[in-house]
Amino acid sequence: MTLDATSSIEHFNNWPNDTGFEILHEEREPVELTVSGCIPSYVSGTLYRTGPGGRQVKTDKGTTFAIDHWFDGFSQNHRFQIIQTGSSARVMYNSRRSIDPLIENICRAGNMAGFSFGQKRDPCTSFFKKVISVFVPDPPRPQEQVNIGVTLSINPPGLSSPQTAENQKIHGGHASGIHTLLVKTDAFIMRHIDPETLEPRGVVSQKTLHPKLTGILSAAHAKSDPVTGDVHNYNLALGRNPTYRVFRVSAATGQTEILATITDAPGAYLHSSLITESYFILCVWSGRYAGGGLKILWEKNFLDAISPFDPNQKALWYVIDRKQGKGVVAKYECDPFFCFHTINAWEEPSPTDPLYTDIVADLSIYKNLDVLKRFYYNNIKSSSPASLDYAGDRRRSCDLFFRRWRLPSVNAANPRKPQEAVVVHTAAYNHSCEFPVINPCFLTKQSRYVYGACHRSLSTFFDGLVKYDVQTQTATYFSVHGHSPGEAIFIPNPVGTTEDDGVLLSVVLDGYADKSYLLVLDVKTMKEVGRASMDFAVSFGFHGAYRSQAVEGPNTDI
Repeated sequence: MTLDATSSIEHFNNWPNDTGFEILHEEREPVELTVSGCIPSYVSGTLYRTGPGGRQVKTDKGTTFAIDHWFDGFSQNHRFQIIQTGSSARVMYNSRRSIDPLIENICRAGNMAGFSFGQKRDPCTSFFKKVISVFVPDPPRPQEQVNIGVTLSINPPGLSSPQTAENQKIHGGHASGIHTLLVKTDAFIMRHIDPETLEPRGVVSQKTLHPKLTGILSAAHAKSDPVTGDVHNYNLALGRNPTYRVFRVSAATGQTEILATITDAPGAYLHSSLITESYFILCVWSGRYAGGGLKILWEKNFLDAISPFDPNQKALWYVIDRKQGKGVVAKYECDPFFCFHTINAWEEPSPTDPLYTDIVADLSIYKNLDVLKRFYYNNIKSSSPASLDYAGDRRRSCDLFFRRWRLPSVNAANPRKPQEAVVVHTAAYNHSCEFPVINPCFLTKQSRYVYGACHRSLSTFFDGLVKYDVQTQTATYFSVHGHSPGEAIFIPNPVGTTEDDGVLLSVVLDGYADKSYLLVLDVKTMKEVGRASMDFAVSFGFHGAYRSQAVEGPNTDI
């Protein structure tokens, strides 16, 4: 499908999606939603969502304070409880903001102090004050005011409370099995929230897991072994010589082990990583912090501290052994790109010599860093004139692409001599997706289908959900004009026999009605099979986590 600039602008101006950004959304006590169609019985369970719950507040000074960047919106958490009752399903919903103390402080002060992802600062701030702030940084925000709301973890090892009769809640006749719920961001701190009421319960640090995890940055998306439940991530300490510590938290013991320490890579904004059956892969793509991170102190935000895109600066891939304690076993490089979300990776025999093992890696990538500034609210609101800067051909610099790489001969590599990461396939932008997911049963295995939110230049934001078949290089869509979907979560059919047997759950905003609904989509056909409708709008969030009522076993933390 191809749209010219004129048709794209016409679509932009007629896509009513601002409701999902502007409103400071109300907290909701449990309410039953109206279910239509059919929600399969195996979907019974709990879906959590997190992300911004609005961007504007009225201050005591009579002004309106507005958040500039989508990534800085006021965090709010949502809970959908899907309960099977006979041959039908009920859906209960509740929500709660997690940073009311920060909002209250902004109301009193009229502004927001402290660090952020991309909030614009007062241009009148004197040069002297900026210099002083580098050497005498502002005090950190109180923990209850830290804005955390990107991903969620259910019962994470090393940070979970023991299961007790008191916190084992019974919902709809089924034990939820959820005793610990963490909300995370791209930092070393996480917030505990109550799994039922969503009330914030305090902040915990990665230093609780291991005393050497002292860096302030980490990936919001940790990676879990789908068999053992062991969680893997990195911790990044910025400075003259940035240090990545790749670690594993054992699901069996709760103990944390440092798998590798990397000191020859630049500090960068890395939102996710990859694992295979035997390896953890840390890819250091574009998005590198200037001055080893020192510029963050100057700018007071992370976005403006990122160096401009350099087309000559290679992306680096570090392959870390996670079975035998060998540390970094291979290193690769390729042309530069930027990425938020990895998709999947697996090992397979090399096509040239079966004695060697290759790694195949799928990612959703951008060709530069322009997308980071595209996510300023003024650039994605359909009513904003600035959104037209991303219409038609002007949108192309922010296009997203599915890309597959091959890392050759990982078991025969010299980690001190980088090899080339070989591009296998790049999909068209209108076949590609953000917030990519696969059938979780295929994590670390060869996978054929990728699902996610697509942007086909029909609106200023996501305009549908796509299923991309990597084998045939074809795409199937769910798309309704004026309806903007969020991340889709794949719930596999427990008796399914194919990779694409199950449903997708996505919270969708009907921009014309200013109301949202929980969509249930058949993944084979990408057709709606059911929905749970709300009488209100839910803001555009980031990520979610799902826990089945029927399936026990390790949680996959993505």
